[in-house]
Amino acid sequence: MRILLGVAGGIAAYKAVLLLRLLREAGHDVRVIPTHAALEFVGRPTWEALSGHPATPEVFEDVEHVPHVSLGQGADLLVVAPATADLLSRAATGRADDLLTSTLLTVRCPVLLAPAMHTEMWDHPATRANVATLRQRGVHVLEPASGRLTGSDTGPGRLPEPAEIAAAALALVRPGDAGSHAAAAGTDPARAQDLAGRHVVVSAGGTREPIDPVRFLGNRSSGRQGLALARAARARGARVTLVAANVTLPDPDGVDVVHVESTAELRDAVHAAAKDADVVVMAAAVADFRPASTAGHKIKKRDDGVVAPIALEANPDVLAELAGELRRPGQVVVGFAAETGDDAGDVLEHGRHKARRKGADLLAVNAVGGGLGFGTADNEVTILDASGDVVGRAAGSKDVVADGLLDAVVHLL
Repeated sequence: MRILLGVAGGIAAYKAVLLLRLLREAGHDVRVIPTHAALEFVGRPTWEALSGHPATPEVFEDVEHVPHVSLGQGADLLVVAPATADLLSRAATGRADDLLTSTLLTVRCPVLLAPAMHTEMWDHPATRANVATLRQRGVHVLEPASGRLTGSDTGPGRLPEPAEIAAAALALVRPGDAGSHAAAAGTDPARAQDLAGRHVVVSAGGTREPIDPVRFLGNRSSGRQGLALARAARARGARVTLVAANVTLPDPDGVDVVHVESTAELRDAVHAAAKDADVVVMAAAVADFRPASTAGHKIKKRDDGVVAPIALEANPDVLAELAGELRRPGQVVVGFAAETGDDAGDVLEHGRHKARRKGADLLAVNAVGGGLGFGTADNEVTILDASGDVVGRAAGSKDVVADGLLDAVVHLL
């Protein structure tokens, strides 16, 4: 995929170097377009060595190729990180006074801007108006992260981490869109924002059931697939609530996040969020069982070596509840089935049985264990309907799988 990486003049420009490397390591062809101010922070040799392309802010270099037009016409994706208050202003008003802002006027691919500036600048009415204008035109503008800024001050305005920016940007380009600008998401606002006005609830991670104050029953889910779904839904225009169970990854930008630990806490949070949701995607690995009682103190190892049994009881079936008595009219409910296969059947057979039993509109079935599924960068799912029939498949990075699953959701909506 051909990606243009714009870099504006902020101290966070050093993070764009890491973003460039991530995109290149993912196999994409990336050309950097810095502003004049950006080169005060990171010089041309760095950009050119890491990208393998010239990196200039000048419109009048390489003029025989008309770069301010040709770059935009050939791009599959344009990302600006950091996008300073000045860059947001120039983009919103259609200025074309350097190669980056000129290219912003010629691209017809998805555009993602990752703002970074001091809190006072981000909160200023002029900046907020510029962001609103850009979003109204279909430009994707991330919410900045909160944290330590250039000096001793902290607050909203910090550039999101490079991995978060990369994931949010790549989620804007559907499989098959790259290299086909007539079908690119950026030329079809209805498709690019096909979840606009919808509320999507996603659960992610793995629940933990306490045994005593220091031990728990848990699983290996990292929450990566759920976070990818939350990012993809947000990129497609939805208001997103993420219920994250023991997820240590950074919260996705622009998403309302509720952190939980146990199945009971996840159940309460999802039930509350689902009351006005159009879509509920249960990607979390929810424990089927919990200890029948939790010790108030650390359970000691006995001198005779005998291990006391731990009695278990069933947890509520949260997905079945959402797909059944709690479902609101028109709501689409999606579940996940992490299976391993056994003597009673293979992964897909177990998935079909679960699809019929749970009653969700869609069930994404994936094999786990042996290096598959949990904690990996890639995933592969077979999508079943409530009858257990195969209605789709998605494979690749977890961002690609997220978009493939959301395509199926949009079809139902």
